[in-house]
Amino acid sequence: METRFLQTFLSVVQTGSLSEAARRLNITPSAVVQRIKALEDEIGQPLIQRAGHAMQATPAGDAILPEVERMLALADDIKAAAAADLETGLLRIGVIHSALTGLLPDLLVQLRQNRPGIELYILPGMSGDLYSRISEGKLDAAVIVQPHFALPKAFDWVLLRQEELLVITPPAVIETDPRSILKREPFIRYDRNHWGGRIVDLHLRKLKIQPKERYELDSLEAITILVSRGLGVSLVPDWLPPWPEGANVRRIRAIGAPTRDIGIVWSRSSNRLPLIRAFVAEAVSAIRLKHPPRVPPGQG
Repeated sequence: METRFLQTFLSVVQTGSLSEAARRLNITPSAVVQRIKALEDEIGQPLIQRAGHAMQATPAGDAILPEVERMLALADDIKAAAAADLETGLLRIGVIHSALTGLLPDLLVQLRQNRPGIELYILPGMSGDLYSRISEGKLDAAVIVQPHFALPKAFDWVLLRQEELLVITPPAVIETDPRSILKREPFIRYDRNHWGGRIVDLHLRKLKIQPKERYELDSLEAITILVSRGLGVSLVPDWLPPWPEGANVRRIRAIGAPTRDIGIVWSRSSNRLPLIRAFVAEAVSAIRLKHPPRVPPGQG
């Protein structure tokens, strides 16, 4: 049973489209149809059916889907183990949304220059979801906010960046005291379902501030734009630029607040460990090149 046929079947199920699966696999739609037909002939059951304008798995296709995913993951593991010393292979990497523009582009450039044999499948998401996928073996590593709980001994972690919390306000707000601002002004909250949002919430609780909440959003970019439009103030991490173009906000350090710590988590038992360590090394290098450590006064 050819893995390329299994991968084609999985791509059609995931995308719901023959043409989109063909685009992702870099083959023609007719080749997709031929591969699915060959797989159906080998299994002896129809696996794909049309439902309206989309393609979906038949009951037989649904039944084999978990095994198809397992077999493809095993095939990837075998390839990775064989090529580990050559730093060649695919890594499945999760990335939180605020690192997609600030960290990822520089990291991809550096990987292309220094370790061109490493390919990345990138999955954007929230820290909690990406961490769960690491636990389930569906991702090899993830750039996430540091968990608010102790990591299992089977996991490893490296810190990339510590982000201070900032009070951001429209230019029209002239108050400079963060606590007074948070108490008085309409508040746009960083979603508490995000691990970074929990850090913000814990700090507000510590200060015993119940802000006048107007909105709760899961996008730091959207929050910043709303603040720049005069719709409220917010408490957000000082995430890696670029920030939204044209968003004019005042940025005031929240002295004494905890930091949002960004790093990489991975499983120590992964078959792709050499590739993961190479990826981590490039990530650490990329972040230090763009944002070198601060030198304390008198030591420069």
